[in-house]
Amino acid sequence: MTRQPHDQFAKQYLAELLAPLGEVETSRDVVSEVRQVDVWFMPASSPSIEPQNLGLLGKMASTACLLEPFRNAPTPVEIRNCQLKLYALHGELLRKARREQNSVSEADLPRLWILSPSISSRLVNGFGAKLDASGSWGTGIYFLPEFQKTALIGINQLPVTDETLWLRLLGRDAVQQQAIDELMALPQDHPLRGNILDLLANWRVNVEGRDNLTDEDRELLMNLSPAYQYWREKTLQEGKQEGRQEGRQEGKRQGRLEERRQMVESLLKVRFDSLDEELSGAIAPMLQLPPQELTRLLLTLSREELIERFGYGSWRESLLQEVRLEERRQLVENFLKVRFSSLDEELSGAIAPLLNLPPEELTRLLITLSREELIEQFGGELNE
Repeated sequence: MTRQPHDQFAKQYLAELLAPLGEVETSRDVVSEVRQVDVWFMPASSPSIEPQNLGLLGKMASTACLLEPFRNAPTPVEIRNCQLKLYALHGELLRKARREQNSVSEADLPRLWILSPSISSRLVNGFGAKLDASGSWGTGIYFLPEFQKTALIGINQLPVTDETLWLRLLGRDAVQQQAIDELMALPQDHPLRGNILDLLANWRVNVEGRDNLTDEDRELLMNLSPAYQYWREKTLQEGKQEGRQEGRQEGKRQGRLEERRQMVESLLKVRFDSLDEELSGAIAPMLQLPPQELTRLLLTLSREELIERFGYGSWRESLLQEVRLEERRQLVENFLKVRFSSLDEELSGAIAPLLNLPPEELTRLLITLSREELIEQFGGELNE
């Protein structure tokens, strides 16, 4: 499972960009000791956007492929492990084709793209990788011998152009900072700008929540600050707009509620000649009843019965508990939406059990556990 904030961000980021072009699957299991591919992509026959919109990444995604993003430059062993996953997947596809009596050509087999913030000459030479002889792929992209179907991308060597922006956002240090600045400079209505900035802000939240931040973490936090500030301001603005809308709706609701309150007060005054503090304290709970039930009880219960059943002392504590619980629920919902970009039914099903935890334990788990781990540990109520 994904545990590192960069791994989680990179998978979400690539899935967000590639989803309009075809089918994306992250953390895909492959056989042979069950390894997980970071991102497995299969292009659609009719994508919802033009691949050219993603520049170099769109060109890479013109055929089925595996994408393995690294936060730090991979070692030779890590590259070979990625190739093992590629060839295990090749085996799966070939076996499936035989079962279905289909054929798979060499061109149909997926390619592996290893995305690294930098690529040393030692790695390039050791794997016999070379720049594309035709020059159509440009600098920074090294292809291993043809039938290995693998390419190494040194993100820091890519030219600074619009074509490479979406890959350079996965770089490090000054390369990434430059790409974030370019992303921020895109038009406000750019179809990818908002969602990608949200993902970058989410990444920052995940990193900031870690214990014992390193110098590298702190530098990353600085790089991601513009995206986080954008997300924060947007969230506040949306909150204000929602608040105004909710305020108008709440005003109407309060008006209707006040009419009912006045009706109940008048009826109680007529029945009991006066309306003292004890009896007044029973009005708010009674207003939560359906109209027919409210009318029946107002006409049939005695003063003492109304106070005993709806009086201040009987409902105050339960109401306060409900308010506190609802506040915690809203905080957890908002945090999960920020961390995982959305709140689906599975993840929502984990909230109620989470709310039973002590605050410190709840906060720690919200920051450290992945979506899958939260659902596995606390989503049982939905699955039963």
